[in-house]
Amino acid sequence: MRRKLLGLLGTAVLAATGVAVLPASPAAAASGCWYNNGNWWCHNTYGARVYSLVYDGTYTEVGRMWTTTSWFDCRDETTPAWVGGPHPYRWEFTKADNGAWGWMKDTSISSETDPLPVCVED
Repeated sequence: MRRKLLGLLGTAVLAATGVAVLPASPAAAASGCWYNNGNWWCHNTYGARVYSLVYDGTYTEVGRMWTTTSWFDCRDETTPAWVGGPHPYRWEFTKADNGAWGWMKDTSISSETDPLPVCVED
C-alpha cells in the first residue's frame, strides 16, 4: 500500500510541474515516422550528425540537425557502414539544418523508420 501511495504521489508531483511521464521500457514500440505535405517526418535526437557516406563504409560529417522533428527523404541499408540498433545498417537521407544533404544514422532517430520508402538510385 505504501509503495502504491508513493507512486501516486510521484505522479501527482510530476503532473503538477508539467513534466511528461514517458514509458521507460525498451520494449515499448516507438511510433513510426509519418508522411505530411510531401515529406516523411521523424523524431530525432538534438544535434544529430548528418554525414556524407561513401559505400565503402567511410563517412564524414557535413552538418547537424538542431531540430528534434525533421524530414527525411528515404532509407537505405545497402551500405556496409554499421550503426547498431534494431536496423544495424540503416541510414536515412535528409538535409541538415545547414543545408547540406547527407545521411543520418538510424540510431539517431527515435521514430520507427520502417514506413520511409527505400532509396532508389536515379
